[in-house]
Amino acid sequence: MKKSRLLAVDAARGAAIAGVVLFHLVWDLEFTGFISGVAFHPLWLAFGRSLAGSFMFLAGVSLVLAHGVQFRTRTYFRRLTVIVVAAVAITIVTLLAFPSAFVYFGILHSIAIASLIGVVFLKLPTSASLLAGLAMMALPWFISLPAFDPRWLAWIGLSANPPLSNDFVPVFPWAGVTLLGIAFAKAVDIGKNRMISAGADCRFLARLGWLGRHSLTIYLLHQPMMLAIIVPLSRLF
Repeated sequence: MKKSRLLAVDAARGAAIAGVVLFHLVWDLEFTGFISGVAFHPLWLAFGRSLAGSFMFLAGVSLVLAHGVQFRTRTYFRRLTVIVVAAVAITIVTLLAFPSAFVYFGILHSIAIASLIGVVFLKLPTSASLLAGLAMMALPWFISLPAFDPRWLAWIGLSANPPLSNDFVPVFPWAGVTLLGIAFAKAVDIGKNRMISAGADCRFLARLGWLGRHSLTIYLLHQPMMLAIIVPLSRLF
């Protein structure tokens, strides 16, 4: 049961990271001049936002799977530390590579904060996660202030004109998506749901599950590897 249930969640995360690789491949090809007019098309940007939403939602689901029955302190803080270190590394690398559009608060930063917020809701009623999540998602529609525009405040998500970034996933509204993931996992009783547990013998899901289990490593390495190939090719052609 546990293996199948985790496979379903890992497969969903695997599909999301495969989408991220594709999204960045298109961005790299446009950045180097191989293609034009795709990476910044509204539909393609919406695809990128849907991938961010998938990861934020699955972060909530994973919190319930890992700590819904019993909060495991060491496991939680070990995972949080890995995410924070990776987020800081992304900031440093992108600051050196793209100083005018570096990632000061991207998907990993947002998952780290959402994990801190989400753990508060693990023992609260499902309705609390649902209502708080919807409220967090709605708030930026009603509050957007220039006072939040500087980078040291823009990460909150209430800015009128946040500084440019190659990946910007602020707390509001995105941590709200994580709370919806928590609400969903609780509502369907994800640890015992047979539909979630199905598919253990499917090879396609198994392959997606492998990608999902290694999603952080893939996320950190895929862009340097692709750019190392595409940039030299762009100079040849």
